[in-house]
Amino acid sequence: MPEMVAVSAVALLRPKWQMARHRMARHQRGDLRRALLVSLLAMGFWGAAFAVALRLLRYFRSAEDIGTLLADKLLAMILLSFASILLLSNTIAALSNFFLARDLDQLAAAPVDSGALYRARLAETALHSSWMVALLLVPIVAAYGVAYRGGLDFAPFAVVVFLPFLVIPSALGSVCTLLLVNVFPARRTRDLLSVITALAVAGLVLLFRAARPEQLARPEGFANFMQFVAALDTPSSPWMPSEWVSEAVVNYLRGKAAWQPLLKLWALAAALVGVGHVLYARGWRRAFSMAQEGANQRPTTRPVRSWFDRALGVLGPLRRELVLKELRVFVRDSTQWSQLVLIGVLLVVYVANVRYLPLNGEGVTTLLRNVIPFLNLALAGFVLASIAARFVFPSVSLEGRALWLLRSSPLPMRELLWAKFWVGAVPLLALALVLVGCTNLLLGVVPFVHVVSLAAITALVFPLTALALGYGAFYPRFDTENAAQIPTSFGGLMFMMTAVGLIGVVASLAGRPAARWIVAGHFGWARDPVDMIWPFAVAASVCTAATVVPLVLARRRLERLERA
Repeated sequence: MPEMVAVSAVALLRPKWQMARHRMARHQRGDLRRALLVSLLAMGFWGAAFAVALRLLRYFRSAEDIGTLLADKLLAMILLSFASILLLSNTIAALSNFFLARDLDQLAAAPVDSGALYRARLAETALHSSWMVALLLVPIVAAYGVAYRGGLDFAPFAVVVFLPFLVIPSALGSVCTLLLVNVFPARRTRDLLSVITALAVAGLVLLFRAARPEQLARPEGFANFMQFVAALDTPSSPWMPSEWVSEAVVNYLRGKAAWQPLLKLWALAAALVGVGHVLYARGWRRAFSMAQEGANQRPTTRPVRSWFDRALGVLGPLRRELVLKELRVFVRDSTQWSQLVLIGVLLVVYVANVRYLPLNGEGVTTLLRNVIPFLNLALAGFVLASIAARFVFPSVSLEGRALWLLRSSPLPMRELLWAKFWVGAVPLLALALVLVGCTNLLLGVVPFVHVVSLAAITALVFPLTALALGYGAFYPRFDTENAAQIPTSFGGLMFMMTAVGLIGVVASLAGRPAARWIVAGHFGWARDPVDMIWPFAVAASVCTAATVVPLVLARRRLERLERA
């Protein structure tokens, strides 16, 4: 065995940094406009989030007895949600960064110390999995500092507190991934990781439900005021790092000692990093060797293939094979499967938590229960847009070098886009109908609201899919190594902006006249069906245009690439 070379983690990260710097140094047409637009959007988002959080915290401060307790509980719940997201994303990312990356075969053959490799990959995993959560935390933490007059010294204190909060899930996720790869056969690790992800989400949901945050909005459910205050002052999960961060921040803003929770955070982070360093130094090479083992190929039986051929035979041979190609690409990508399981569990949680909404107490009428679904329509549309950004937007980029083979063939680009569109639209449509239908049943809405909301979410599925394909064709990333990084590009940001605007327009055009119809019926006012015709017609026209135009532009874009 070759002698290990003392290579630092910084040296292993230097090629990644040089690639990123080279990519930023390449000036292309429109780069300045993109950077300016992204900066303005980021500042606008931070400003809006800061304003909302600051207003809420100042409202809490107006309640002298329980205001600080409410602020503490709110921060703890936000951090608990972020911690669950960080743990899941780091666990999934660790499998790719530590065992499935393309450059690992060269590093495994080189005399490089496994400890240095662990530190470098841990930093890369933490950065890729935590940057979005860190950006979301900036306006929230700043609002706490301004609302409670933390001063300028609160900024470095927040960095010291939140740094171990981001490191802990990265180290824990990396250790869990190493143990899975070492203990279980490599061909089953990806499937097992999906199951572990689902179980972890379910456990965190049970923990969140045990706290029963909806009680805080209904103080009348407690026997007396002191019991309500005691429930606020009692930590929901005192052994969780998110609770320690909340305790440290609130104690600092109150002028109390914050060194105990801070010491717990850093001690846990150092312990997990140390344990991971020892485990990876001793077991990474064996685990990497096991991770390269090929999965057992299960022969596809002829009846199954014949069933697929008969089911898709109406499409014709060309479109049938293109659809099957898209399905095979999706099935072979383990990161897609892992995140699909995660999304499925989160959607189940989203639907199940609808029944915890305080809509059955005093003062809640049938009118309110029938207006809420139109707000749920916008939320469901945002969920669909997020899923389209994750699975539909990268579909053109995932063709990679195979796109050149398709371009050199007589295959029309419209057929390729047709297959990608329907492979993305059909699952999204089924998910949309289940999501909105189940929430409407739990809310007990009237048939009119049920039909309108289902029609609106159905109309949204097709333009969201088309927009994702259009932006993916105009802003492809053929050289990416990780499909999860494609939606975070400039094109993904532009798609989400356009999708949010489209959802707002359609929800407003479909929801407002339907809500007015419900209000008029509730109060016995006269109702004119003609008043709903033009908003529904405009919404249908917007959805049609937002479906056709992106697909046409995407086809022209791919055809221009073909001629280039």
